[in-house]
Amino acid sequence: MTCIVGIVYGGKVYLGGDSAGVDGTDINVRTQSKVFRNGDFVIGYTTSFRMGNLLQHAFVPPRWHPDDDLYKFMVTDFVDAAKSCLEAGGYTAGGNFLVGYAGRLFEIQDDWQVSETIDRYMAVGCGDKYALGNLYDSKGAPKSRIIKALNAAAHCNAGVRAPFFVEMV
Repeated sequence: MTCIVGIVYGGKVYLGGDSAGVDGTDINVRTQSKVFRNGDFVIGYTTSFRMGNLLQHAFVPPRWHPDDDLYKFMVTDFVDAAKSCLEAGGYTAGGNFLVGYAGRLFEIQDDWQVSETIDRYMAVGCGDKYALGNLYDSKGAPKSRIIKALNAAAHCNAGVRAPFFVEMV
């Protein structure tokens, strides 16, 4: 299920996501957005709605000091706090989500690995390859690029559905 797309542009991070809830061959369109702001962070998730519920409503992100290395902060403090929140909420499986913070874009993978690519965009979920292909050659405003990438993923993958939501931080 899902396609979450992130773009770094002009010192900001934009995340967009679809609304599909998939169980095998069954699909429903959910009302809640899979992308949201949590303090100074923007988060977009796939894998589990429970994981997303907890990241949005129970997770209190740790504070980062600008003199410290941001990647190290994400690998240690951020991941440790996210894991603790999810475990406290009864969610013990791994998950996959994008995080935008301080003008940078990170992927948290289901083994808690933190990834940051040299590209200024990322995508996760079952429609990620279609979105990434679209982003590779797209131009224009970030929100427009995200919507185009999500439309490409929805056109090519049965687990991605509009409406699409976009957040920025």
